Amino acid sequence: MAKWFAESVRRRPARKSGEPVRPSAEDRAARQDGVPVPKDPDFVALGLGGTNMMALLWSIAMGKRCVGVELRGDPSLGVHWNLREDFFHHLSLIDHLMVQRHGEEGVPRRRDGEPFRLSEVFLSEDTVAGEIFADEVIHSETPVGVHVSGFIHHTEFIDDRWVDGKPQRDVVILDPLKPPTEYDPSRVGRSMIDVLDSPSTFQAGANEILVMLRRYLEMVEEMDLAAGVEPRVRLFLSHRVVAGDERANDGFVKWLRRDDGFVGLPDGRKRLIIEEIQEFDYKGKFRRVRKPGTKPIDLGVPEMFMIAQGFDSSDADRLGFKQEDVEVDHNDGKGPVVAQADYLAGFMELYVGARLRRRIASAFDSHGDEYWVRQLAVGHEDDPEVGWILVQVPDFKTFDPIIAGLVPPRTPRKSKRYIGAYQQLVRDYYLEQVALVTEIPKEELEQIQTSYGPKLFSLVERVGADAQVATNGVVAGDSFGNGHFLTSGGAVTGMVGHAYRMLRYWESRERGLSPAQSVRELADGIRQDTLDWLQNSLQEFSQAAPINFGAERIAQISRTTGRDSSGRATTIDAARRHRHSLVPLDPADWRRLSVRSGRLHTQGLPPLPDTHPEVRCEARPVAVEVQPLVQTSGAGATR
Repeated sequence: MAKWFAESVRRRPARKSGEPVRPSAEDRAARQDGVPVPKDPDFVALGLGGTNMMALLWSIAMGKRCVGVELRGDPSLGVHWNLREDFFHHLSLIDHLMVQRHGEEGVPRRRDGEPFRLSEVFLSEDTVAGEIFADEVIHSETPVGVHVSGFIHHTEFIDDRWVDGKPQRDVVILDPLKPPTEYDPSRVGRSMIDVLDSPSTFQAGANEILVMLRRYLEMVEEMDLAAGVEPRVRLFLSHRVVAGDERANDGFVKWLRRDDGFVGLPDGRKRLIIEEIQEFDYKGKFRRVRKPGTKPIDLGVPEMFMIAQGFDSSDADRLGFKQEDVEVDHNDGKGPVVAQADYLAGFMELYVGARLRRRIASAFDSHGDEYWVRQLAVGHEDDPEVGWILVQVPDFKTFDPIIAGLVPPRTPRKSKRYIGAYQQLVRDYYLEQVALVTEIPKEELEQIQTSYGPKLFSLVERVGADAQVATNGVVAGDSFGNGHFLTSGGAVTGMVGHAYRMLRYWESRERGLSPAQSVRELADGIRQDTLDWLQNSLQEFSQAAPINFGAERIAQISRTTGRDSSGRATTIDAARRHRHSLVPLDPADWRRLSVRSGRLHTQGLPPLPDTHPEVRCEARPVAVEVQPLVQTSGAGATR
């Protein structure tokens, strides 16, 4: 079965005879009825993605009573993240603070008897990278010898833009970094500009990171309940803040009911009331209603709550929070335009390996105007099934089947014939671009199994004005602002930046600052982290340099190629709007599996030729040595 499918539906190791059955989400919810609901907790996390789970961990490490609320159950995010080194050091500090605050007996233990150290499950000198699930590392009765992250050994940049009217290729292969071996306090608390200006160091399945954090929180809760003490954290995993009348979808009725589960107090604080929900797929849309036979749960008034529920948070919207588009001037004479780009994403079962490969190339419209398009190939160290390939769609390309001559004029856009032709145009373009970045011929790519996509999605930078939405509440993560997808900057900003601000909040409270002063600092810090990210990622919309290579490496690329890394591309808005009007983007597609059967490609990527694809018919390619096809972790040997 495809790795992406397994990551999405959360395969767990097979249960051995006599082994206790791990409780399901339904079992956990039922048992919660027999345990007193925490009232007036110190911290409530609304949404249990990376940002809020890290914020919970910092809060528990500071001795706070916490509650986590999530409506989707277990994590199910299939993408791969490129993470900066700082994340490892944040996990290391959490491990240290947990022991310091709660003692060794207060730290969860893995099934093999070893203490559950987040930093060691993520990366350890005693284990290697490879194909692994976080649940296998945590719940196996014997050591598995594998950690969940992969180190980036090969960072490659291909510049295929035209120069002086002719195609030109420059290939830059950067020296590998060294993985961290121990905690470095200088890597904790850095500004997001410094964090994001540093190169990506690790590749890891987003789902494995989220599962690692979730299991730690679950095990803390379970050990406290088993010991008969007040739990340091309570998790409600099929719940949401009471949403009111489902029929109030818009207009004045929605406005009247927007605070149903957020009960306002005279001083501006919010009391939180949550409900257990049932999710179902109705006519291609996910719907949610209160689970029959259940009653709302009153959490009381927390000292602080944080909303981090993804880029489109209904809870933040109900509290009056709004995001605005971010504009950027590409210096092309058109003035400021919305920072936006469209990409096709796909998960192919081909061996990219411990590689981060970026390509930028020229694309020309029918008038001969030049645009820049990018492709990204992301793998995982010693895992042959991970091949996330993202390709940018030039602004002038529409995928209109009528324009392409695949269907007659006036063919209805909702007809099977029209949508089928549209999807064929999308797939053909995607495979053509994948062939350019991987050097695998398109006809061979046609035979490789695709577990997801290609799916079209749009990157639009948006940000809110103020992260504080109540006297005791803030918005964080992508819910506050979002930048460019390719760099994993959102994950890093949320888990390394916004979450760490919760530690700073508790430290401020311990120094004697009032809740009002501390929450103001928290909200301002969240905003600054996001603005740093937006400033960092704006160049991905127009400039050539891949920002997650790091500032020093960008300078090295400029010196090697002789090209100005600050040059800017041409942009256009009209064609993009037309493309979106053909088949509207549906965010729910990210949760839908779409398998195109084929074979697993295990040979590794071919060597990079030093000639531009446009001129290979005129010159014989000369290979550039890139790497051995497979490298065993930590040994430097090949097989």
